Amino acid sequence: MARALVLGVGNILMQDEGVGVRALEWLQAHYASPEVELIDGGTMGLDLLHYLEGIDHLLILDAVEAGKAPGEITILREDDVPAFLSMKISPHQIGVQDLLATAQLLGYTPPEVVILGVQPDHLSVGLEMSPAVTAQVGPLGNLALSQLEEWSYKNQKMNQDIDKIRNISADPF
Repeated sequence: MARALVLGVGNILMQDEGVGVRALEWLQAHYASPEVELIDGGTMGLDLLHYLEGIDHLLILDAVEAGKAPGEITILREDDVPAFLSMKISPHQIGVQDLLATAQLLGYTPPEVVILGVQPDHLSVGLEMSPAVTAQVGPLGNLALSQLEEWSYKNQKMNQDIDKIRNISADPF
């Protein structure tokens, strides 16, 4: 059975830097599957290595410095991912870069890696994200849902919600 890992990475104490973690929290509220592990990776870097062993698909949610307008979404897949590793486009990229490079050395690199990122606006100390980045938490989560669906992982939370609606409709009182 195929397995996927979704990592929300970033530092929530550095404003927009925490968008990956916030998008993961959104995803946790809207998605569940026994084949998909949703992990708040924060700034753990190499401490996340053991999660990559045996994974078929890796989805990373992150703040990505791509020179775009604040809040713009960037999607990196296949050949774009190694290019991501060669340029510093995430404020804490050393952790992500080291994680994926070490995984490659150990043979843990998943066959498919996708990075979904949002262009940050503010990276100062603070808990609140900028309005442009905050507005992208839901859309980033929806892109993650679409990617998981593309990889054929079924959303059991959605099915549970539909079942609840059916049960409510079947019993009017």
